Formats: sequence, structure tokens, C-alpha cells
Amino acid sequence: MNHLPEAWGRPRSDVYGEYSKQISQAGPSVHTQSPSVTGTSVIAIKFDKGVMLAADHLASYGSLARFTDQQRLYKVGDETVVGISGDISDMQHIVEMLDNLEIGSNYELYGHTLRAPHIHEYLSRVMYNRRSKMDPLWNAVLVAGTGEDKKPYLAYVDLLGVTYSAPTLATGFGAYLAIPLLRKLVPDEVDCANVTEAQARAAIDECMRVLFYRDARSSDKYAVATVTTDGGVKIESDIKCQDMNWRFARNIKGYGTQKV
Repeated sequence: MNHLPEAWGRPRSDVYGEYSKQISQAGPSVHTQSPSVTGTSVIAIKFDKGVMLAADHLASYGSLARFTDQQRLYKVGDETVVGISGDISDMQHIVEMLDNLEIGSNYELYGHTLRAPHIHEYLSRVMYNRRSKMDPLWNAVLVAGTGEDKKPYLAYVDLLGVTYSAPTLATGFGAYLAIPLLRKLVPDEVDCANVTEAQARAAIDECMRVLFYRDARSSDKYAVATVTTDGGVKIESDIKCQDMNWRFARNIKGYGTQKV
């Protein structure tokens, strides 16, 4: 089969004569419109002294669990962490842009540092610009850190340039499976002050366990990033889901080798 664009839907040469390739030489630019290697959910929650994020280590090639050691939480600057889901190659491009942004800002000797609101605003402009050119970066990004007022900051931006902020955020399947669990602990912005780091961590671990049960593109190994208002950033990797129990599947018709 001929996969070249000039052969798509072309008339038969033996009936209509030889096809002129000059017609297709000045065609439009063709961009990637279907991600091939992807990462799934990133989840985040605010607590009294900061923000906590989590993302698993799996990068899937379609339905194949191809790469099991992919880091999707990145530290940017001194007090910001970004969590990225979606296309892995586009994620690597975003990380490279953020590295260049950080290097450029470090040349400016004015005493200013990159904070989470600056990085979120930068990514929102980048994503909207690529969307406007019909060549989007196929990612959803969570930006966590501290603002100018030294308060916890958490915001979202996706491939369309859509942005919003909330005390609990998630991408991918986490938006359907993890957000309800996180909102039990933090239903509103004012409730963040009543949540400790230990409570936030317990909720994060529970959500990652549920996602491993229910999301076929997830892994039982994940990373957790904690950003505190005193400027500290800690990223833990290779955390494994605990207390896994698949006995409930015995009663599900059609599971495994059961006959329906």
C-alpha cells in the first residue's frame, strides 16, 4: 500500500493518464494528531502547608505497557513542580522549554525567581499558541508551588490552553476516579487549612490504588512530589501501591477465564 499523501484518492493512471506530482508538492504542513506513547493521570491536592502531586511511572504504547520507569513530575525553579500527562514526546519538549526558561531567568541578576504562577502563565500561552496553529502539544499539565504571597498554588492547563485552579485537580481518568475521593477531604478552598500533610498523603495513596484498580493504562509504581510554603520540594519515586486485593474480581462475570 502506498502511504504517500500524493497517492491518497488519486485517479488510475491507466484510465486518466499519468498523475502530476506538482499538484501535491505545495501541500499543507502535516502535524502529528495522534499521540503514540502516553502517560495517564496526574493528581494533586492542597493541604495546610503546601501542595502534593502524584503520577505513576508507566508510559503506554497504545495498550502496551511499554516503559515502566517514566518520570512525569519535574521540579522547575526552587519551589515549583509540574506534573504532565499525555504524549511523552510532547512532555519532553515541554520539559526542555521549561529548562531553557529557568536558564534564561537565572541570567537575570535582579533577585527574582520563577514561581508557580509565572510558570503556569508561561505554559498557558505556549499551549494556546500551539493550539491556534493547529499543532497542539497533546498534554495536560498541573503546576504546583507557591505564589508571591507564599501561599499554596495549584493550577491546570491543557492542550487547548484551558486554564483553571482548584484545591484538588487531576488529569486523565483521575478527573473521574480520584477527584471525588480528594474532594471528600478538601471540598472547598477554605478546607485546605484543616488538612495536614499526613492526611493529604493518605488520600493520594488511596487514589493511586483506585486508579491502578480501574485504569488499564496505569501502574502500581508511582512518584509523589510535596511542595511546602517554606520553599521545600521533595520528590519520592518508586512508591508501590499497598494492600492490593483482587479477590473482588471473582464475583465479576466475564473476568478472566470465567464463563458468562
